[in-house]
Amino acid sequence: MSSIAFVLQKIRTKSPLVHNITNYVVMNNTANALLAVGASPVMAHAIEEVKDIVTISSSLVINMGTLSEKWVESMLMAVQQAKATKTPFVFDPVGVGASAYRTAIAQKIIETATPNVIRGNASEIMALAKVTNSTKGVDSTMDTKDAIEGATLLAQKLNNTIVISGETDYIITGDNISKIENGSPLMAKITGMGCTATALVGTCLGVEEDIHLAATVAMAIMGVAGDLAHEKSAGPGSFQMNFYDSLYELSPEVLAEKVKTNA
Repeated sequence: MSSIAFVLQKIRTKSPLVHNITNYVVMNNTANALLAVGASPVMAHAIEEVKDIVTISSSLVINMGTLSEKWVESMLMAVQQAKATKTPFVFDPVGVGASAYRTAIAQKIIETATPNVIRGNASEIMALAKVTNSTKGVDSTMDTKDAIEGATLLAQKLNNTIVISGETDYIITGDNISKIENGSPLMAKITGMGCTATALVGTCLGVEEDIHLAATVAMAIMGVAGDLAHEKSAGPGSFQMNFYDSLYELSPEVLAEKVKTNA
């Protein structure tokens, strides 16, 4: 069994508990996607319990899509606890660069504890790398390959893994650059698909110690499920339903067969 297939098999066997502090636009979508792939999602934002939940979780997902003072406090507390407990975590800097507040919060989260993985679109990664300071909300205004240089510098500076998602997904750790060329154009027509990708990264981090491999497999699962869903869909509405079904039905063998990657 290939290493990519083996990670998916481990998700199905271990059903990792994935703690999501995410935005309320996508909470339901994210939880359903994680359940479909075989993980156990928990959405806990309350300051009073985030430390306890991080401690028992396999991984942590921090998504700053809908910011508020209390949620930011919970995020910072969670990443501090993840650092203390060595719980792997992924950070999604949604819309970073769109406002001074959003950029400051992203920087504060990273300064509090370095994420094992940062996943964003090209504009977000470039803004985070200070290559550019402008983003178009949560939608990328640039091609993923345009962000590779900035992402590489950011990964080297933070000594972590950077994922740039788009038509082609790039996973960058040091000098190691993997790419995934699966996925459907319909994914861009549904809110929160990037957030789902981040949560899948968190899921893979919960079962796989090789951070680069975990991030690569997450994007492979996302892309192949997107391909399979596209074949059965008439538009965004049916695609979303078929995407969950494709995640649920995806076998390690089919994942290994259909993934388009240089990894």
